[in-house]
Amino acid sequence: MENLYILIAAFVSAVALGRMIIPNILIISLRKRLFDVPDERKVHKRPVPRLGGVTFFPVILFSLCVFTAVRLLTGHGPEEAKVDRLVCEFLFLMGGLTLLYIIGIGDDLVGVRYRRKFLVQILSAAMFPISGVYINCFYGLFGIYMVPAAVGIPLTMLLVVFITNAINLIDGIDGLASGLSMVALLVFGVLFVHYQMWSYAMLAFVTVGVIIPFFSYNVFGDADMGRKIFMGDTGSLTLGYILSFFVIRYCMYEPDMLLLTMKSSPVLVSFSVLMVPCLDVVRVVLRRARNKKPLFMPDKTHIHHKFLAMGFSPRKALVTIQLMSACFCVFTIVGIRYLNNTLVFVIDVVVWTLLNLWFNRVIRMKEGEKKNEE
Repeated sequence: MENLYILIAAFVSAVALGRMIIPNILIISLRKRLFDVPDERKVHKRPVPRLGGVTFFPVILFSLCVFTAVRLLTGHGPEEAKVDRLVCEFLFLMGGLTLLYIIGIGDDLVGVRYRRKFLVQILSAAMFPISGVYINCFYGLFGIYMVPAAVGIPLTMLLVVFITNAINLIDGIDGLASGLSMVALLVFGVLFVHYQMWSYAMLAFVTVGVIIPFFSYNVFGDADMGRKIFMGDTGSLTLGYILSFFVIRYCMYEPDMLLLTMKSSPVLVSFSVLMVPCLDVVRVVLRRARNKKPLFMPDKTHIHHKFLAMGFSPRKALVTIQLMSACFCVFTIVGIRYLNNTLVFVIDVVVWTLLNLWFNRVIRMKEGEKKNEE
């Protein structure tokens, strides 16, 4: 119970710190005119500060360090045999977050070329295998179980870059990236508490804690009153990187966890909470490749753009996409208990494809109605 109390205290401290820092970032952004200026691709109509994500990394680092120290001082820290490995994992994680934090601030302030951003993301992704965290088992997905390091390490780096960019690209309407991230982090946090992995659970709940005050300003803030803020690349890269760490860490085969996790398929469980942003990126990239367009050129073909084109308001689009993500998650977690892992994954992909075809049809009908009215 002591670890649970410390975890709750860490969560509360992250919420409080975020609540104190974000108003000051708003003041600085307004004074220095550090805005995200509207254009034809963006939803907002007024300039909005975009440095909300600057809050995330410092608050996460402070809360995690302080309350991990409290755990150690009170004798409730990890077992001595696991301390070295755990410290190594978290130090490399913070090293990668530092790199992304710097490149994110640079991009939010002056802009950074995507090649340079990808290079930094690859360097950050390399931190996980170096610390010993990488995909080493598929738990029967596609008939694959153990994965050799020669395959698992590059696959891990690819997944880290992919998930990090998926969160970055889904950040198109108020609360979408932060809302999807909060739900995913809560799922991981509960799972880690269940398995008594308190350090990972603390990281998950601390991250949720710092998102909550940002979410309130981002979704419910009034731009006319200077009370609205975006997370920018600094925030989305931070959240994406932390989520990718949890995905890889939860998927990683552990001999003493095998009997507990083999039936639940950690690979599908971890990806179920990120199904919408991940499948959306795959769809968008494939569409751009098919149309022979630049793969990294921004456009208005993401899932949230589709909902807006169908006539949804940004708030209704947010709620609907969150519900859709929750349905995918629930189906996957329940389905793997009764169906083959590969079959569950195929059903997810087929349903996602059919939904998008339906969305496209609705959008074409809406466009046809507008032309008839004109």
